[in-house]
Amino acid sequence: MDFAFKFVVRLFITMIISLILTPIFKLVSFKIGAVDRPGERRINTKTMPTAGGLSIFFAFSFALLWEFREMLPFDYVWPILLGAAIVVFTGLMDDIFELSPLQKILGLTIAALEIYFVAGIKISTVSIPYIGVFDLDWMGLPMTILWILAITNAVNLIDGLDGLASGVSIISLTTIGIISYFFLPNSVEVPMVIFTLIAAIIGFFPYNFYPATIFLGDTGALFLGFMISVLSLQGLKNATFITVVTPMLILGVPITDTVYAMIRRKFNKQKISSADKMHLHHRLLSLGFTHRGTVLTIYALALVFSFIALLMNYASNTAIILLIISTGFGIELFIELIGLVGENRQPLMHGLKFLGNRRYRQQVLNTHSDKRIERKSEKDPADDAAQMKEARMKRKHYQPKHKK
Repeated sequence: MDFAFKFVVRLFITMIISLILTPIFKLVSFKIGAVDRPGERRINTKTMPTAGGLSIFFAFSFALLWEFREMLPFDYVWPILLGAAIVVFTGLMDDIFELSPLQKILGLTIAALEIYFVAGIKISTVSIPYIGVFDLDWMGLPMTILWILAITNAVNLIDGLDGLASGVSIISLTTIGIISYFFLPNSVEVPMVIFTLIAAIIGFFPYNFYPATIFLGDTGALFLGFMISVLSLQGLKNATFITVVTPMLILGVPITDTVYAMIRRKFNKQKISSADKMHLHHRLLSLGFTHRGTVLTIYALALVFSFIALLMNYASNTAIILLIISTGFGIELFIELIGLVGENRQPLMHGLKFLGNRRYRQQVLNTHSDKRIERKSEKDPADDAAQMKEARMKRKHYQPKHKK
């Protein structure tokens, strides 16, 4: 009880430190030029400071190095903070000078290599139901780097509205902390670090929620994404039968937005790194949601994903697989309804309509028949007129005789 009380008090102190530091770094942002000016792709209508992530990073670092110095081993803390510092520096440079995507990836890769070789945090095994556990061996390095880069950039991509990335990060980290505490009872350090980071974000959150007075910027969004990726490797690697599925579900909102953005740009023949205004929050805004309503809706989606991730840890292998299939079906249906890939790209909706609407089904079959005849007529033009006439007669036969 004494330990729990001290821990909660120190979390409260961390939150207060972040709360105090945020206005200071707001002034610092203007001084160093870390600002976001209004533009075509921007939601803000005035120049906003973007180095808000510095207050979270410094409050978090102070807590680990000083407040929890007796609870957390220094050898465990400093490698994580070193990797985080590399990411924060990369993000700050981007907020000031607008780095190229390659330069940002380089900075994140250096941080990922530091985590792998210095901190010793890595993906070493993958567990698949009914098959067994596979040792990745040398594949552990590229898999770890890919995981850190993917999650870091996914969180960065959803940072498009006031309080969006910070709120989703709080929900995701809380879920990871709960799972790591109950399913990794011998590893107290991981949930302690997670809840310390949550306290630092909560101190920043009042300034970032709509209407925001300071943004996370790449400084904060990259830092939060990096820490989530690293802590999920530690906190969830032995928590479920499928090693990767639980953190992917917890981070379902940013991962879904990123994956469908890549699919959308592929269909539109655009570069994967190109920017657009078709992300999840953009689509909800275009459908008539208010700024605050869009953010709260995405919070609700993040909570649903987190709840599913928690359920997975109590389910059997068969239930986990069925849960994943059901979740995938629901995600695809939601994505098509809001038009995240494109309003004309709705394969699941068209499939359901084909099964449930006889008139639509006959129309599709007729169109397919006409196209097949046209393709065949290119090879044998003599039969074109006869086949088209026969197709029209069949279609006429299926039309209702009496129309209202």
